[in-house]
Amino acid sequence: MSDDELVLGIPRSHLPGRAGWRGIAYGNLAPLLDAIVTHGTYRPRRDVEDDPSWKQVIPYVVLRDRGSLFLMRRTRAGTDARLHERYSVGIGGHVNPEDGSLDGGLHREWSEELVAEWTPDFRLVGLLNDDTDPVGAVHLGIVYIAEAQGRPVAVRETHKLEGEFVAPLQVLRVYDRLETWSSLVYDYLTERSAGVRIDGMTPAVRR
Repeated sequence: MSDDELVLGIPRSHLPGRAGWRGIAYGNLAPLLDAIVTHGTYRPRRDVEDDPSWKQVIPYVVLRDRGSLFLMRRTRAGTDARLHERYSVGIGGHVNPEDGSLDGGLHREWSEELVAEWTPDFRLVGLLNDDTDPVGAVHLGIVYIAEAQGRPVAVRETHKLEGEFVAPLQVLRVYDRLETWSSLVYDYLTERSAGVRIDGMTPAVRR
């Protein structure tokens, strides 16, 4: 992170229920995406890293292939020792001004993180939120599903990451080492937990 990096974010006050849920919120997401366009701005990352009143927007893609999930393991070559041997089922990152939009940031992250000679149709799933730790309290995930449909894909930074498609039950075997966002997404996609319907922000079972 450079000191002057600008990242897209939105005031918590413009989010449904002030983003008071934990896990995946689903339903009519169009107003939220409109709010990001209308009220989202780019601010220096150093100014918002400790400001829970401002949610940094993170496009977060889960890659599937005929029921399998693309599971990634962070090796010990990474610079952040806290992430060594941690697992993830999603790729994502901040949106910068040069991306032009949330969609632009989504496509850039896809190209930076993965080697694939194809671009998927990104299907919007929901909003990911977790205020139980300081990092989650200042970020909001926009979760998408991408389907590989048998097409080859690999991680780009092979010295830092390993990745392969595995059955959901295999993810469960390393569940205690999943990154927090990944565990919340996994629970939702495998129906281990219900999501929160965004209309009125009341708990609801996913249809």
